Amino acid sequence: MNMSEWLQTIIFFIVLLSLTKPMGVFMMHVYQGERTFLSPILNPIENLIYRLCSVDQKEEMGWKRYAWAMVLFNLVLFIALFAMLMLQHLMPLNPQKVPAFTWQLALNTAISFVTNTNWQAYVGEQSASYFTQMVGLAVHNFVSAATGMAIVIALIRGFVRRKTSAIGNFWVDMTRSTLYILLPLSIIGAIFLVSQGVIQNFGKYKTVPLIQSTSYDKPKLDDKGAAIKDATGKQVTENVIVKEVTIPMGPVASQEVIKELGTNGGGFFNANSAHPFENPTPLSNFVEILLILLVPAGLTYTFGLMVGNTRQGRGVLAAMLFLLVLAFGSLQWAESSGNPLLAKLGVSGVNMEGKDVRFGLAGSSLFTVATTGTSCGAVNTMLDSLTPIGGMIPLSLILTGEVVFGGVGSGLYTMLAFAIIAVFVSGLMIGRTPEYLGKKIEVAEMWLSILVILTAGVMVLVLSGIAMITPSAVASMANPGAHGLSEVLYAMASMANNNGSAFAGLNANVNFYNLLGSLAMLLGRYVPAIAVLAMAGSLAEKKYIPPSLGTLPTDRAPFVVWLVLVIVIIGALTFFPALALGPIVEHLTMLGGN
Repeated sequence: MNMSEWLQTIIFFIVLLSLTKPMGVFMMHVYQGERTFLSPILNPIENLIYRLCSVDQKEEMGWKRYAWAMVLFNLVLFIALFAMLMLQHLMPLNPQKVPAFTWQLALNTAISFVTNTNWQAYVGEQSASYFTQMVGLAVHNFVSAATGMAIVIALIRGFVRRKTSAIGNFWVDMTRSTLYILLPLSIIGAIFLVSQGVIQNFGKYKTVPLIQSTSYDKPKLDDKGAAIKDATGKQVTENVIVKEVTIPMGPVASQEVIKELGTNGGGFFNANSAHPFENPTPLSNFVEILLILLVPAGLTYTFGLMVGNTRQGRGVLAAMLFLLVLAFGSLQWAESSGNPLLAKLGVSGVNMEGKDVRFGLAGSSLFTVATTGTSCGAVNTMLDSLTPIGGMIPLSLILTGEVVFGGVGSGLYTMLAFAIIAVFVSGLMIGRTPEYLGKKIEVAEMWLSILVILTAGVMVLVLSGIAMITPSAVASMANPGAHGLSEVLYAMASMANNNGSAFAGLNANVNFYNLLGSLAMLLGRYVPAIAVLAMAGSLAEKKYIPPSLGTLPTDRAPFVVWLVLVIVIIGALTFFPALALGPIVEHLTMLGGN
């Protein structure tokens, strides 16, 4: 990296760490119902919401009732969005007269946004109306993010409380997550993005003339849409001259900010955060990366405050930071090394294919690891254009469960599941009963932690294997061999781990990926979520055990190192064979000159 990139990266981490504590303190006050500087404005609105919805904010729930409320709420949201996508041609704010989604695509998209995956098998500016983008997709960006935040707060209460079945009130946690945290930050962020050039309007798409016309050959089709071939079987093409271009419009800034802040990732445009109307400047790129990591980083400090030991939160944050910096450095090295095959042709140096010169290599790499280390899925880089090892970095981050900060809420509760396993294994090694935060870790917590960690991984491996023997799935691959396998593996990992980014080069809008992907997103979201709530209920009912000489200190550097090793070992044991057949084989092939 040059001096400018070093400076940019260092400043980013300084700003992120500087905001972690105040953000964590603020969220702690919010979730404990304590007064904040926003209380005079928002407290009356909060109370009005409870009255209108007949919610008693002082009433608490057991884990089963909490989980049922979460599932029911998400089911209603799914039905509403599915209906909206099927009927969007009848809805207002549709200046381009875009048609309704097919039922398979509507099913996949509705599940995608409800589960915080935001997988997009459609082109946003061509397929979704302004009404759908705002009332459907943007609203789900808020509530799906708030769902993850509510679940992790319930888990933290499970560690804190003693001999009780109550872990909080789902409706109160959802309301406070949205009203006090996500909404104010989104308003501020949207105003900032508009100042940088992100558009926010309801105008019709604009058709403008090109300064210089261009031309291209396209396949000639018959009346039925089939390709016309000549007598030799060769496809007939026709030359098309382009003299003008259509520029899409829309309410982008309001969706862009919650897309990043809620680690959602669904882009208003197909190019996502590489589009100049979504991410126009290096400063907007800097802030969008910060938005992706802000709430997950703050939640680590909230965790430390709520359990009464801020060193516990700092330890989790340190593990996340180490893995993020390691991934960033590895990706920078891989892309800086370039492609030896291109070097033989005289094109040496940094691999800038698929990256925007506005952001440079560091800005692209940092965005890539931030969005795949979390469940965001927003991208400012064409991941398919990364070198094989470079492409393996974001894929590996997703496959490890996106614990490098992770999705808002979901990243922290997955990291805590890893911590429970780390404590259990270390307890077995030294012959002690494992304890974490004053609670004994027993068989129930171990099984639930395994469900949290391995559900998505099993789905990835099983569905990728099915894809490799399904003709329609194989036909969707634009690239053969190891790279094609990487594309399929990435797609399944992205859906099962609720990320939503894509490797590209894969036609995902086919029944196989729409239907099987929907199953992966549902299981990847709700099996771990319900397991976490069950764990919260189990922990809350346990008595507190004061630390003794036999207690493993989990707020010290050795445990942080052990936690990182457990994450890496589990990830390697689960996914190394698949990675060996995909990006590693492709890298060796590239070095061999093919």
